[in-house]
Amino acid sequence: MARVELIGADQAPLLARPFYAGGDPGVIAAAMAQVPELMEVALPFVGRTLGPTAVDARTKELVILHVSALLGCRYCVAAHTVVAIDTGLDRDEVRALRCEAPLVDVFADERERAVLAWAAAVAATGPVGDDVAAAVRRWCTDAEVVELTLLVTATMLLNRFCTALDLPSAPDTLARLAREGFAAGGSPP
Repeated sequence: MARVELIGADQAPLLARPFYAGGDPGVIAAAMAQVPELMEVALPFVGRTLGPTAVDARTKELVILHVSALLGCRYCVAAHTVVAIDTGLDRDEVRALRCEAPLVDVFADERERAVLAWAAAVAATGPVGDDVAAAVRRWCTDAEVVELTLLVTATMLLNRFCTALDLPSAPDTLARLAREGFAAGGSPP
């Protein structure tokens, strides 16, 4: 059970109602609807950052799932395990991104390794090492580095939001994880 009331469509404040126009907007929106003046800024930013952009969907899911696992966000690990599978990542890749297997045993592509190292360094405390920055700059343009950094930080925002408020995973997500043979949550490595 969430630590705050999740606002349904029939209780949504005026500023939040557009997010319910397409049906159930999910628990993140239902929680943010408590503060609709922030919801109308935060949700479009998160949607744009995590949605389709110049960075391909596979790379985005590498970053989102791995950062969520590193931060121990049960809700985001569950949701993005399903998204990662639907994006075409194989089971071994998903397990490694969930910190259930070493990344180096699964990801041979140097660009993907550099992106994952960048994501982990941005998600950690303290400065990002020059070696990690040089590796990602070898494979990514400045615009891609900025976008990847925004993706990591938006994911961290959602990880902490969902974890602090103990947002519940959707029943269909949990059922899909069970069918795919994955545990529901994530815990930090």
